[in-house]
Amino acid sequence: MNKYNLAFISDDDLYKHVLETVEKYSFEMDLKKFNSNLIDPIKLTFDSIVYEQSYEDTIENEVLRQLDKTNSNLIGYFHQNIFKYFSDDWNVPKHGYDIENLKDRIFVEMKNKHNTMNSSSSAKTYMRFQNTIIKDRNATCLLVEIIAKHSQNIPWIVTLDKIKQSSNQSIRRVSIDKFYEIVTKDKFAFQKLCQILPTVIKDVVSNIKTRNKKNTVFAELDSLSSDLLTSIYLLSFKKYEGFRDFKF
Repeated sequence: MNKYNLAFISDDDLYKHVLETVEKYSFEMDLKKFNSNLIDPIKLTFDSIVYEQSYEDTIENEVLRQLDKTNSNLIGYFHQNIFKYFSDDWNVPKHGYDIENLKDRIFVEMKNKHNTMNSSSSAKTYMRFQNTIIKDRNATCLLVEIIAKHSQNIPWIVTLDKIKQSSNQSIRRVSIDKFYEIVTKDKFAFQKLCQILPTVIKDVVSNIKTRNKKNTVFAELDSLSSDLLTSIYLLSFKKYEGFRDFKF
């Protein structure tokens, strides 16, 4: 294992956390899992013909998209849970806020991108923050964004019921680099982590047993019909009128 030389997290803890993330990555897909998102045969037909792809390629792209969506959730796990290694003051509770520092009364909700919350979700989060600081006047609530528009640590001002809320220094919108600075007291902590992360991931991947990618979707579709497109339609519509003997 290489030396990572980050002052705010030990080499062993960083390696361990990356290992836990990599081991959760999904490499397998079967028909049940594939169709758990309710595949739309009509859209698949449009995509294949409009983009001039084979049906096999379009289905393969959908498999990869679903795997990517699953793995994207793991990156949220990576971002959230790394802070428990920085200091005993920071913890990741099973319930409640995403991250808490009970000593300094800091409560964090973490979002991946600045545009992932709609107005309803923003209002719900803001009102939760309001409730927290009403109950605890020493509390600070932070909306931390991994991918924000700017590097920032500013009051979070929202509009509730068409009324723009007044600025409250205890309710803040913070980019991930500024949150790392709050936690580690190092202005460049997040940049340093990003710099070393590829090395850590390569160390982990080289030291674990390679997991074989397994995709049984095509084999299972073939059991429905010898024609791939027919199988896709039967997967979703086989109980509909006229589809008992449906085929292309």
